[in-house]
Amino acid sequence: MNDCSQINIDSELQANKKIVLAGNPNVGKSIFFNYLTGIYVSVSNYPGTTLDISSGKMGDAAVYDTPGVYGVGSINDEERVARDFIMSADIIINVVDASHLERDLFLTQQLIDLDKKIIVALNMMDEVEKNNISIDLENLEKELGVPVIPTTAAKNRGLDRVRDSIDSAVKGNSIFSNNSNLGQKLNNIRTAVKNTADALMILEEDENIRCNYPELQNIPDLREEIYTARRQRVDQITNSVLTYDQNTGQFARKLGSYMLKPATAIPMLLVLLYFIYQFIGVFIAQTVVDFTEGYIFTDIYEPFVRNIIASSIGFDNFFGQLLAGEYGILTMAVTYIFGLLLPLVAGFYFLLSLLEDSGYLPRIAVLMDRLLQKIGLNGRAIIPMLLGFGCVTMATITTRLLGTKRERIIAIFLLGLAIPCSAQLGVIAGLIAQLDLVYILVYVLTIFAVYVLAGTFLNKVLPGESSDLLIDLPPIRLPDLKNVFNKTYQQTVAFVKEAGPIFVLGAALITVMQKTGLLALITSLAEPVTVNWLGLPAETATAFVMGIIRRDFGAAGLTAIALTPAQVTISLITLTLFVPCIAAMMIMVKERNFKEAVYIWFGSWITAFITGGLVNFLIF
Repeated sequence: MNDCSQINIDSELQANKKIVLAGNPNVGKSIFFNYLTGIYVSVSNYPGTTLDISSGKMGDAAVYDTPGVYGVGSINDEERVARDFIMSADIIINVVDASHLERDLFLTQQLIDLDKKIIVALNMMDEVEKNNISIDLENLEKELGVPVIPTTAAKNRGLDRVRDSIDSAVKGNSIFSNNSNLGQKLNNIRTAVKNTADALMILEEDENIRCNYPELQNIPDLREEIYTARRQRVDQITNSVLTYDQNTGQFARKLGSYMLKPATAIPMLLVLLYFIYQFIGVFIAQTVVDFTEGYIFTDIYEPFVRNIIASSIGFDNFFGQLLAGEYGILTMAVTYIFGLLLPLVAGFYFLLSLLEDSGYLPRIAVLMDRLLQKIGLNGRAIIPMLLGFGCVTMATITTRLLGTKRERIIAIFLLGLAIPCSAQLGVIAGLIAQLDLVYILVYVLTIFAVYVLAGTFLNKVLPGESSDLLIDLPPIRLPDLKNVFNKTYQQTVAFVKEAGPIFVLGAALITVMQKTGLLALITSLAEPVTVNWLGLPAETATAFVMGIIRRDFGAAGLTAIALTPAQVTISLITLTLFVPCIAAMMIMVKERNFKEAVYIWFGSWITAFITGGLVNFLIF
C-alpha cells in the first residue's frame, strides 16, 4: 500500500550534515560504514517495515547505511527506505562494484539525476585487477562529473581517501542537461514542488512522492522514457571507460555457471546442505549448545542464581518463581538467549556471511526460484527456509529480505507450520529412526504435502502478487574472513538486543500461566481432541502444551510415553505442524504484528490437529 509518509532523519541523530551510503546489494557498503563511524553505531527499525537502518556519527556528521537497491523508487521496502534517506541526504557516498559497472552505474546516474552531491567509491578494484579489466578512471570521473575514488574496502584500501574526500562531493552530469525535451518537462514540475529530487520521482511515477502533491494534475508518465535515456547514458559511459580481457577469470566464471545448471547445481546444493546440517545441526546445536546451555547455564549459572534468590526472597512466592522458577526471567530466559540462541544465531550469521561474501547465496535463490514461485514466493525465500531447520526464531527474522508483505506472511506461516528446528529434528530423528520405512515415508510425505498445499492455498487467497526475483549474481570469490566475522558480530549483537526483552516477556507470561493453573487447565481441555481425534494416550496432551513453550520439549516428552509405531508417527506429524514455540511466536509479533501472528498461530494449530486426525483415520 502506498502512502505519503517519509521518515524525518533529523530525529534519528542530531548532526550538522547527513551522509548517506547508497549502492546495489553486496557492494561492501557495510565496510565503509564501519570505517567511517567506528564503534559509535546504532541499529533502528524503519517505521512501517521490517528493515533495520544502521546509523552512526563521524565528527559532526550523521552517517546512514541504506539497504542495497538497484534503483530509487517504491517497488519494495528496500527502495522506499533507501529513497527516503537518499532524498534527505546532504552528501551521498555511492559504493559501486567496479567489476559490474554496467549494472551499478545505473543507480549512480539516478543519484546524479536527483541533484545530490555525490562521491563515488569504486569498490572491489582487486576483482577488476584479478580479471584484467581496465577502467579509465580519469575519463569515468569526467563523464559522471563527480569524484571517483578506487577502493578495495575488504583490504582497507582507499577508505581513507573516501573519508578525506567527502567534502569534495559535487553534483554530477544529469541526463536532463543534454536532453532538452526531458529537461523542459522536469523544469515544469520543478517549479511546483519542493526540489529537483521530488520532481524527478514524480516523473518516474513514484506514487509515494506524487501523493504529497495532490494539486498537480495531468502529470506526464515518463518512467520508461527516463529509464531508456539513463540506460543509454550508462552504456555510453561504460563503452568509453571499460576494456576487458576475455581470457581471465575463467575458473570463477565456470564455477558460477555450474552453480546455476540443475545437473551440477543440485549436487552442489546437497553437499552444502549436508555441511550446514553438520555445522549448525550437529556441531553448534549439539556440541556447542550442550556446553553453553547444559553446562555453563544449567549446571553453573542457574543454581547460582537460585541460591541467591532462595537466600533473599525465597521460592515460595510469586516473585521468587518469576525471577528464578522453572520459567524464570533470570533463569530460563537468560539460558535461552545466551546458552541456546546466541551460539545458534552466531553460527547462522557466520554461515550466511560466508555464503553472501562468496557469491553463492544468490545462485541458490536463482536455482530454487521456479519451484518456490508455485507457492507464492521467489528464490530469496530459500534462505529463511534453510535457516529454519536450525532455528525458526532466527529464520523468521531473515524473512525481512523478502520483497513484499505478502511473501513475508507466506514464508513466516510455512516456517512456523512445517519446518522443524534443529533441536526438534534431533528428537524426531531419534524417535522415528526406530520405526519401519513405511512410517518414516508417511511422516516425510505428509509434512511435505502440507507445506506445498499450505503455500499454494496462501498464494491463492492472499491479495496482491509476489515480487519477481531481482537479484545480483556477484562473481564467485573467497570470502574475506575479517569482514565475515565483523558482520557476524554486529548482526548477532543486534539480534540479542532485539530478542532479549521478548524472551523476558515470554518467561513472565509462562510463569503467570503456571501459577494461576492455566497450564493445567489447557492440558485438561486438550484431552478429548488428543484421545478421540488423534488416537493418542491422554498424557500426550502435556507434550503438546510443552511444545508451545519449546518445540523440542514437546517431542522429548513423547519418549516417556508408551506409543505404538502408528501413534509415534501421528504424534510427530502433529507436533511438527503444531504452533511455533513461544520464542518464535514473540518474534512473529515483532516482525509482523499481533493480529497476523495470532492468525498464523491458530492456523498452525488447526492445520496440525486436522492433519494428525486425517492420518489417524485414513492411513492408520
